[in-house]
Amino acid sequence: MTQRVELATVLDRFAVDEIVTAYAVAVDDGDWEAYRGLFTTDGRADYRSAGGIEGDATEVTGWLSRSMDLFAMRQHLIVNRRLRFGVLDQDTGDTARVQADYINPMRLAGQDGESTAPDFVCGGRYAFGLLRTDDGWRLRQVVVQEKWRRMPQPRHAPASA
Repeated sequence: MTQRVELATVLDRFAVDEIVTAYAVAVDDGDWEAYRGLFTTDGRADYRSAGGIEGDATEVTGWLSRSMDLFAMRQHLIVNRRLRFGVLDQDTGDTARVQADYINPMRLAGQDGESTAPDFVCGGRYAFGLLRTDDGWRLRQVVVQEKWRRMPQPRHAPASA
C-alpha cells in the first residue's frame, strides 16, 4: 500500500510541476487561452506587487495580455520550487502549495532592432495554490511577490556644442 501512495505522490508532483511550467510558457508565448485554462473556475491572480492588478483569472488574463504587449521578448525562469500537498475534505493530496523563485528577463517592444538583450529584468517569488479537479490539477491562486527590478537606463541626449 505504501508504494502505491508514494507512486501517486510522485505522479502528482510531476503534474503540479507541469502546471507551473505551463504557466510560464503561456505567459512567455502570449497564449492567453492556455493561461486561462490553467485556472479553476474560481481562480484568482494577484500581480499588485509588480504594479499590476488582483482579480479573477478572466480579468487578469485580459490585463496581462495587454501588459505583455509592451515586451517583444519575455522569458520566465521559475526555480527553487517548494511543493507541499494539503488536505481537502479529509483527502490528502487534493490541494497543493508551490513557492518558487523567478527571474524574468524581457525586451521592450520598439527598441533598437539590433540588440536582442533584455533591457527589463525582474525577480521575486511566486505563491501558487492548486486544486485537484476532475480535469486534473488547476491553479486556484497565483500571487506574485516581486522583490526587485532593473529598468532600462535613460538615454542621455548628446551634449550640444
